[in-house]
Formats: sequence, structure tokens, C-alpha cells
Amino acid sequence: MVKLIHTLADHDDDVNCCAFSASLLATCSLDKTIRLYCLSDFTELPHSPLKFHTYAVHCCCFSPSGHILASCSTDGTTVLWDTQNGQILAVMEQPSGSPVRVCRFSPDSSCLVSGAADGTVVLWNAQTYKLYRCGSVKDGSLVACAFSPNGNLFVTGSSCGDLTVWDDKMRCLHDEKAHDLGITCCDFSPQPVSDGEQGLQFFRLASCGQDCHMKIWMISFTHILGFELKYKSTLSGHCAPVLACAFSHNGQMLVSGSVDKSVIVYDTNTENILYTLTQHTRYVTTCAFAPSILLLATGSMDKTVNIWQFDPGALCQARIPEDQPEQFVEDWSEDDVSDWLCAQGLKDLVDIFKMNNIDGRELLNLTKESLADDLKIESLGLRSKVLRKIEELRKKVKILSSGIPDEFICPITRELMKDPVIASGPYPRHMEVSRLGV
Repeated sequence: MVKLIHTLADHDDDVNCCAFSASLLATCSLDKTIRLYCLSDFTELPHSPLKFHTYAVHCCCFSPSGHILASCSTDGTTVLWDTQNGQILAVMEQPSGSPVRVCRFSPDSSCLVSGAADGTVVLWNAQTYKLYRCGSVKDGSLVACAFSPNGNLFVTGSSCGDLTVWDDKMRCLHDEKAHDLGITCCDFSPQPVSDGEQGLQFFRLASCGQDCHMKIWMISFTHILGFELKYKSTLSGHCAPVLACAFSHNGQMLVSGSVDKSVIVYDTNTENILYTLTQHTRYVTTCAFAPSILLLATGSMDKTVNIWQFDPGALCQARIPEDQPEQFVEDWSEDDVSDWLCAQGLKDLVDIFKMNNIDGRELLNLTKESLADDLKIESLGLRSKVLRKIEELRKKVKILSSGIPDEFICPITRELMKDPVIASGPYPRHMEVSRLGV
């Protein structure tokens, strides 16, 4: 379940962006201001709103520590604020003077990227506030940016529809035509996906655009093996341009906001729609998940920001599809194993299994010793429960692969019945006993 728990209506114009830290929510607007709210009760901080920009504020983002907030504006500046007192730490002017549309901190807080309407992208040193590197895309305005979770690359999106991938030295690694009519937003999932065959780690990247679609990409980059980008899928839940997208803190959910005034929450693994939220009365321009709690913020041209709270079970909505043959457990991916754990009430083990790259084949080979020694599951009761569930899987795999009709299988133990009885009639004393010669 997801429910609307609060609505903020303090801005005087369209809300362009919202961002979370561990304790704060920041929002910015066409009204030239940035507002800060406490997550405990959504009261506005005493030093809010933050005022400096002379034109619309397009984007805001927190440093990973949450102590610094960056904002950028049509006035051509990116400003760094101290979130504890609202004081300005630095004003960084785009070299070209062009309106700045997007800004993002690197995961280690060492760098900040700002992208402008003339296609220039600047990598700033976030400690010295000095320009480190500068580049540009071949066409269009820069309107989107996201760092990979490990910080060794970042992606920018342009109004011409191009995704451009840069390494941490500002070298262009790849350019991809991603969306007709232009990109509007992009975001990386914080959780990597492992390629079992080659042992590579891929990161999911979501991009959305004016073509009404959201696309999922898989990106891998190491200095030894180089760069790889794979198109994975297209999500078409909206009927109008998609303006914003964001992954949840554990990568299990993906949210999008659209010109159709709706917000759609997807299950990342199955790509099924979990929720469609329709409370905004105008275009949904921004959405963001909190970094460690089940909160979602959505902002709109209706001048409001809605705060949504998810039930703790929401991140484990995914289930193994009913039509997925269980004899193919050996072919399960790590995400399929995560879904299975959630379905068995073992969602607390998802991170442990993912960290150890447990896919279907590895799952079926787990033993009491490997659970204790390799996966470091200390609880005896938890290890026993996992083993029981795995044993049930093994029995199902064995039975389904043998081709034995289900009516010959005990519905309780799931073992082959050697001497079954069939009861019929309205009363226990009216019983027919039939023996199958098995």
C-alpha cells in the first residue's frame, strides 16, 4: 500500500525539482526560491526559503552527507548552500553564462556536475569550488544528469534525445540516441546487477523523454575491460511525455511522473506497475525517493509537493510469475532469487544473497554449512527456514522434471504417493478406497 501523508503548498509557482537527504527535503521552483523541510514532521526550517537566484531554479540536490545543497538556475549560476544555517558557501558561474538546467554531486562528494542550456557540461571541484573540467554535447540543451553509484562515470541527457556517457576525467565514452523529441530525466539504480557468465557488474539506468516512454539500460565500465551499454526494455505506462524518473534507495522500485498528471510506480525486477497515483492536477515535473526510508516526493506545476509513504512490504511486491515453470529454477537470475526470498517472507536476506551473487543454480546448491560459513547467516532458526524452503524447491524441481501427474503427488509433502486413498461422498462413512498400482 502507498498513501498520501502530506502536501506542501508553499511555492508560488511551478515546482521544478525535489530532493531528499537523510533528514531533509528540498524543493525548488519557478518562483526563484528553494525551500527546506524537516522529514520528521515536514515543518519548514527557520532559514527557509533560500533566496539568491534571480530567475527560475531548475534543479536542486544534496551532497551525500546532506550538509550541502546545490541549486542551479536560469541566471547561469550553481549555488552551494549550508543546509544547517542556509548560508551560501559558493556561487559558481557557468563559463558560458548559459542557463543551468541540472546539477548533481558525485557519490563521494568530491565533484559536482552542472549542465547548461547551450550544451556545456562542467565538472566542479566541490571542495575548492573551482572548475575542474569542461565539455559539451554536440546538440541540444543539457537537461538531465546522473552519476553511477561507484562514481566512475556519469550520464547526461539532452533535449535532442542523446544520452552521453562520461568518465570521471570528463572523457566522452559513448553517445546514444535514446529518445525521440528529447530526454527529460535519467537516474541510476543504487544496486548493481551481476552478469553471472562474465562476472561483470552492470548498473541499471532509467531514462525518460518527450516520446512518452521510459527506457531501461544496462551499463558496465571498468578501466581494464572498457565500457558497455545495453538497451534492456521500454516502459510505456504513460500516455504523454514523461518528465521525471527515480529509483528507490534499494533499487526495488522505479517511479515516473508525466504530463498526463500521473505518477507510476514500477517493480524494477518484473517491470510491472505497482501503483498509479493521480492526485496532482497539472503536469508532474519531479519525483524523488528518500535515501533510507519508504518515502516518495512528487512535485508538479500545480505548485504542490505530495509526500507518499509506502507500506514496509511494498518493496517486496514482486513474486515469481505464476506461469514460470519451477523446473527452471536453475535458470533464475539473482533478481528472481530476490523475488523468491520476498515471496517466502525472507526479504531481510535479499541483500546478503545479492552480495554473494546467488542465482538459481547456486540457490539449489546451498547447504547448512554454506549458509553459516559463506553467507554468515548467524541465526539458527533463519538458516533452518531457508533450508526448508530450498528443500521444497528441490522437490518441486524433481517432480516437475519427472513428468509425474500432479494428482499422484501428495498435496502436503509434495512426495509421490505410494498407496493413496480417494474419499468421496458427503459423510466420512461413505468412502471409496481406490488403490493406484504405482
